[in-house]
Amino acid sequence: MKFLELQIKGFGKFHDRSLTFTDGINVVYGKNEAGKSTIHTFIRCMLFGLRPQRGKAARKDLYSQYEPWENSGTYEGALRLEHAGHIYRIERTFRKDKKDLHIIDETLGQEIEATDAFMNELSGGLSETAYTNTISIGQLKSATDGGMVSELKNYIANMNTSGNMALNITKASAFLKAQKKEMESRLVPEAARTYTSLLGEIKAIEKDIAAPEYENRLPAYRKLKLDTRAELEKKQAEKEDMIQKAARGRQILEENQFKDLPSIENYKQQTEDIFRDYQNVKVASEKRSLNAMAVGSFILAAILAVGAIGAGIMSGRIAAAYQVILSSVITAAVIAGGLAVLCCIIGTVLLRQTQRLRKELQLSSQALLETFHRHIGDSDLSKQALETFQARMGEFKRLMKATEQAEAAVARLSDEIALLNARQNDFSDAIEKQQKQQWELEKKLELLSGYKNQLESLKHTLAENADISQELAAIDLAQETLDSLSMSIRDSFGLYLNKTASDLVTGITGGAYSSISIDENLNVFMNTRTKLVPIEQVSSGTMDQIYLALRLAAAKLIQGDKEDMPLIFDDSFVLYDSDRLKSALKWLADSYSGQLIIFTCHQREAQMLTANQLPYNLIRI
Repeated sequence: MKFLELQIKGFGKFHDRSLTFTDGINVVYGKNEAGKSTIHTFIRCMLFGLRPQRGKAARKDLYSQYEPWENSGTYEGALRLEHAGHIYRIERTFRKDKKDLHIIDETLGQEIEATDAFMNELSGGLSETAYTNTISIGQLKSATDGGMVSELKNYIANMNTSGNMALNITKASAFLKAQKKEMESRLVPEAARTYTSLLGEIKAIEKDIAAPEYENRLPAYRKLKLDTRAELEKKQAEKEDMIQKAARGRQILEENQFKDLPSIENYKQQTEDIFRDYQNVKVASEKRSLNAMAVGSFILAAILAVGAIGAGIMSGRIAAAYQVILSSVITAAVIAGGLAVLCCIIGTVLLRQTQRLRKELQLSSQALLETFHRHIGDSDLSKQALETFQARMGEFKRLMKATEQAEAAVARLSDEIALLNARQNDFSDAIEKQQKQQWELEKKLELLSGYKNQLESLKHTLAENADISQELAAIDLAQETLDSLSMSIRDSFGLYLNKTASDLVTGITGGAYSSISIDENLNVFMNTRTKLVPIEQVSSGTMDQIYLALRLAAAKLIQGDKEDMPLIFDDSFVLYDSDRLKSALKWLADSYSGQLIIFTCHQREAQMLTANQLPYNLIRI
């Protein structure tokens, strides 16, 4: 496997930075504080991930240490590598709120499921701990030669007894127990129960808020209320118009003393009757025969009266001589007198009738004149004036009907307005109810959001519980492994390690030392052609060489026959003199088939590779 390219979008001090690697040797040169260790850590995190610690440990953990200095939202990057003939691109996001891992097979043009098995295959079977203690090679940690000797002796002892390079076998059991206790203290046993309870609460709230009454119908009700208000205003304006129309009509009718259609009809009929009587009286009064008869009656009465008087006179003269004639004359005088009285009475009656007709004519004409003047502004008593009057009464009838219709419309509109007011009040009540329900819904949603936030937090806690449980299981397994396998591993692994490390030491030291011997007391000796040299007597540079040989031997053991992983050196040759560095570089170039990445703050590695005509790729940061 080999690395092709690093794409750092945000990690520590780097932002939008890319580095390209080639086959063979890659020298990454940068001065102190240039960011070499940041790039080294980025490679490790791309392979194994980066999880923040909790509590006080979070202040100084790797996650906090390498958070982007600028724009923490881009805490992510990509690593392109070649493995088994395919080019893969690993994309990781390290943010706490978004941890994504994607693997794209660029050769096939498809995304690969990022399973633990596949990631284990890409990392050559190395765990993060094994990776850190084998192919990821840093400078020896101890500051003094004595400390370096002690660390190296302990390192070799652990390799021979447990096969784990990171463990101090003498302290492993105590360390595991302390780790187990610390892990158990971080467990939150009630998390699962609380999680289940919250799930029940969330489901109950979600079921509750899915009920029809929580459907947001406020916009619909508000629109209905606005439409009703508009219709109400329209009806009120229409009603006001009808009221004014009815009032004007009623005022006109009342001014003309009309209260309903029958009153108009009666008035019209009375006027027509008066007009008819007027015409009859006028015709009767205009006839001269009545007057002539009255005058004739009075004249006849006078003649008869004169005749009666004459008959009386004559009766006195002939009373003695003509008794029979006297009787006849007296009778004639009486009859003449009676007829004269009768004619006088008839004349009087006819005269009074004439006077009555004149009076009636005067009264009817005066009434008609007033009526016509009031309604048609005309003093003419002709038939045309009557027809105009009748047309005017027709107008009053139509006005009465229009007024009554307007009053009926007012009553109808009042009822409709009452209904609209009631409907508007209903909509107001519905809106108020909806607002209350929406307020309740918001409260339920807030509660639901809170529960979901708690649930997400609990998911993190449960995930940590699961991780802790796995760690506890791993600790238990490690403890069992230490107890049951340390003795059986010691001999076989020790022999393999001695042989492999010896072969590597021979190459790394340029043949100065051919092998390593470790006695039963775990004393380490360097085999020379003449004697065994205790490791305490070798130089710091030689100790670094032994350290490198042991790491490479351990890496070969863990990886087995798998494809070689790239070797990463982070200022690993600080204690090497020129001869040792030349030997080590030449041996690495000749004997290691995999990729080499050398981080250095010195230029001598590049200069020595150039001097020895060894090809390499120089990357400056």
